[in-house]
Order: sequence, then structure tokens, then C-alpha cells
Amino acid sequence: MSRSQKDRKLRSDSGKTFPQSPDPHRMDFVEAIAQALRREYGQSPAAVKVVVRLTRANPRAVRNWFAANNGPSGENLVVLLRHSEEVLETVLFLAGRHDLITARKLAGAREKLKEMLEMIDDLQGS
Repeated sequence: MSRSQKDRKLRSDSGKTFPQSPDPHRMDFVEAIAQALRREYGQSPAAVKVVVRLTRANPRAVRNWFAANNGPSGENLVVLLRHSEEVLETVLFLAGRHDLITARKLAGAREKLKEMLEMIDDLQGS
């Protein structure tokens, strides 16, 4: 026989809440990571499986990351940073490290430019 409603212990509402971000336009961590994962891997069930293989995390946890219900733990975040350019850029953005984002993009542009110049040289040499 179950207890009556009066006998059950309910949590009291203390009125305490987590502090809100000072900037209301600033995206929260969980939503930002979810968007980065969706941009990098897509939204299909196969995307979840790819991330599960990379992180060796529980599939349910990874589905929650994609759905923005929860964020990855520190260990899983580090693994995601190794494999996902979108997650890396998102974390740098959330950390306010815009200088590192710019430096990363410049290095990538420089590499692409080198490849293009090599292609031009190869075409001219033929």
C-alpha cells in the first residue's frame, strides 16, 4: 500500500536559483555545444553514433548533448575538442578568446593559400 499524499516527503521550495548570466543575449554552454555538434555531425541518429564512438560515452548521454538537455563532462569535452573544429571554436568563443579564433582561421587560410599556390605552380609547370 502506498503512502497518502500527506505522508510523502516533498522537497521544500527554498526560492534559491542558479545565478543568471549577466548578459541575457549570451548563449549558455549546453545550447552552444549542442548547436556545434549539430553543425559538425548533423542531426541524424548516425551522428550520435559517431560521437559515441569518439567519446566512448553512453549513447543516451550523447543524445542529451545533441538535444541540449545536458552538456558533456570535462573529459568528454576534451575528446570533442580533439575531433571537432566546431566545438573547439564554440568553446573559444564562450571563453571570450576571439584572438585565438582569429589566429586559428588565419593559420587555416595560410595553409589553403599555400595549397592553391602549389596547384598554380604545378599547372604552370606542365
